Amino acid sequence: KVLSAVIAVCVVGSLTAIGVVGSASGQPKPAVVAAPAFSLPLLGDDSGQQVALSTYRGKPLIVNFFASWCGPCKTETPLLASFYRGEKGKMALVGLDENDTVANATAFTRANSVSYPVGWDPHFGVGTAYGVSALPQTFFLNARHQIVDRIFGKVTLASLHKGMALATAGG
Repeated sequence: KVLSAVIAVCVVGSLTAIGVVGSASGQPKPAVVAAPAFSLPLLGDDSGQQVALSTYRGKPLIVNFFASWCGPCKTETPLLASFYRGEKGKMALVGLDENDTVANATAFTRANSVSYPVGWDPHFGVGTAYGVSALPQTFFLNARHQIVDRIFGKVTLASLHKGMALATAGG
């Protein structure tokens, strides 16, 4: 049983590494991957509201992993906030604040006029499930919540439009 478990972990790790290397090198991923489900507390909300993947069932979605202490996030977040306001509901966007304090994350999102929902993930659980090893990272999900694009590092307006086109293609 132990040997089978070790082999299974190695196979999954290898497949993940192939997908990450393929994405990082600009090569297409070998297969479309389903986005891991998540449900996190809504940042700054004490009423128990959640930011959950299931809320966006049947809709394309941008998922941005960031933190208030992340240098590149400080220039990326205002761009995302402006993009979201400009799209006026054409594309859903959620931010997932990773490994941060509520106070810092709340101050950061307010200072950057973030109006999209932000989930708070203080222990980096969702980031780990998505294979995020550095911030920021942004995932584009199609309506079936399959990952169709991934940006390592800061997004640009061009990469947002490209990811949005991929996420909404055929649907």
